[in-house]
Parts: sequence; C-alpha cells; structure tokens
Amino acid sequence: MLLHLVCFKYKTDVDAETRQQHRERLAALKNIDGITDLKVGADVVKSARSYDTGLSITFVDRAALEAYQKHDRHVPVAQFGAGLCDHVVAVDFDVD
Repeated sequence: MLLHLVCFKYKTDVDAETRQQHRERLAALKNIDGITDLKVGADVVKSARSYDTGLSITFVDRAALEAYQKHDRHVPVAQFGAGLCDHVVAVDFDVD
C-alpha cells in the first residue's frame, strides 16, 4: 500500500465557495481503480504553518498511483487545483 499526502495553500483571493468546490472535486475521485481510501478536508487549526486543504489517498501500490496521476478524471481536477494555489506539497510513502 502507498499513502499519497497532498497539502494545498490557496491564493488569498480564492473564496470559500471555490475552495469547497475544489475539495468536492477531489472527493469525487475516490472510486478510481487502485484507491482503497480517500480523505479530503479543510484545515481547522489555521496556524501560521497550516495549509488550507489536505488530501490523503491510499493506493494498492505505486502502479495505482502512477495510473491515477494520468487518469482522465484526475488531470482536470489537478489542473483546477494548481490554478487556485500559491503552493502545493506532496509526499508518498509505503504503509502496511
């Protein structure tokens, strides 16, 4: 299993409705083949180091992550999110 974590820091002019729309689009990806779990949510701590949205996806293996990256449902969501953000960070690691 592979855990894919992504954090999104939105541009200051991105309104709450658009941020929620991004989270909903991410959540709608949960039934793509190879995903065993997907969670997405807004930051609740709002500290100076916080990002605005977090995404956690568990894939069956690295091949599933690689297929997801190119998936025709994922690509437009990724492009939408990239246009909203000042910064995006990610980490991927094996889990039991």
